[in-house]
Amino acid sequence: MTAPRQLDRRSLTLAALSTVVEWYDFTLYLYLATVLSRVFYQGEAAVLTTLAGFAVAYLMRPVGAMVFGHFGDRHGRRATLLASMGLMTAAMLVTALLPTAAQIGPAAGVLLLVLRCVMGFAVGGEYTGVVAYLLEGAPPHRRGFVTSLAAATSEIGGLLAAGVSALTVSLLPAPALDDWGWRLPFLFGAALAGSILFARAGMKESPEFESHRDAGTLASRPLLHALSRHRAGILRGFAISALGSITYYVGITYVPVYLTSAGSLGEAQALQLATIAALAVIVVTPFVGLLSDRVGRRPVLVGLAVLCAAMPYVLFRLLAGASSGAALLGAVVLAMLAGGVSAVGAVATAEQVPAQGRLSGLALGATTATALFGGLTPWLAQMLMERTGAPTAPGVMIAAVALCVLPVLWMLPETVPARFRDSKR
Repeated sequence: MTAPRQLDRRSLTLAALSTVVEWYDFTLYLYLATVLSRVFYQGEAAVLTTLAGFAVAYLMRPVGAMVFGHFGDRHGRRATLLASMGLMTAAMLVTALLPTAAQIGPAAGVLLLVLRCVMGFAVGGEYTGVVAYLLEGAPPHRRGFVTSLAAATSEIGGLLAAGVSALTVSLLPAPALDDWGWRLPFLFGAALAGSILFARAGMKESPEFESHRDAGTLASRPLLHALSRHRAGILRGFAISALGSITYYVGITYVPVYLTSAGSLGEAQALQLATIAALAVIVVTPFVGLLSDRVGRRPVLVGLAVLCAAMPYVLFRLLAGASSGAALLGAVVLAMLAGGVSAVGAVATAEQVPAQGRLSGLALGATTATALFGGLTPWLAQMLMERTGAPTAPGVMIAAVALCVLPVLWMLPETVPARFRDSKR
């Protein structure tokens, strides 16, 4: 089999930018959780119900990842990415047009949950496809940096979600916001997804996939291939993604809900703070990706895990304090930790399984961990805080996961060839 060529910058850029839509929609739901709870569920437990809906929908991610992963490992990354983006576009548009609980009663909440499940299914194939595409098309000595762009641009989506949410909540009076204003951010997301879907049609196929297809070395049953030959890699990907997911979804996207529920800040202030934290992530992510190319994946992951074990308890104490400056510091540092783990975690998880079963391996390991430690944890963090009265409970959750995965990361095989690391010293 001949050495695969590298993808052109246009194809890599289109792939990276497509994660903007994925993270825009999913973080938008969390940033607007308090608003959606009033519009679709109401009642004393409305916020918990809204977060539970997010968790249930997130469980569809590994299902979608397995379906899209099988398709992508058999028929190519490009077709998979087109299909997932098309489904995401439709789901966001229909969400924006949903009737509310005031119009049709409890059925509104059910319809919202169904659409969240459709979105979760589509996203399951989206992020893993993008990560594999970037990894396989990047120069070997820059795979960490290029693949980290998926995490960086996804945070642009999170930034857009925070900014659009903050603008919508700040400019509209509460009655208008609950009546029709909440629809505007979802309509914007549908338009954004449609534009990226149109542009993505010009992407080229992954060169590594094409090389295996031309050589006749593709797996006929990718899921079985990954399970039978790469179980250890799947489990390592699960551990890496578990840390990345809980730091991201508790340390970034849950923070506005936390600040509002804890009474520290109002909805608009909390969303403005989340916007600043998202900017910090965009800045730090590519530098962590470059660092992982220079020194290796393992030392960067181990160092970040140690920080995630030591710092979140203190940072959530800052978030719960009365000072807006302390809350900003806590949110920014939490976001930078999460962005760092996501940056190196993207390439490290994809490198655990070779190209013949890469998407399927990511579905079984990384995406399953994301469903459990990403989708469920905002709901669990809110429940623990409400039942225990401890504002530091979310920080304890992050630290516990970091301590559990640290031994796995310590034993992680290095996936950056020594010649690339040595050449940069």
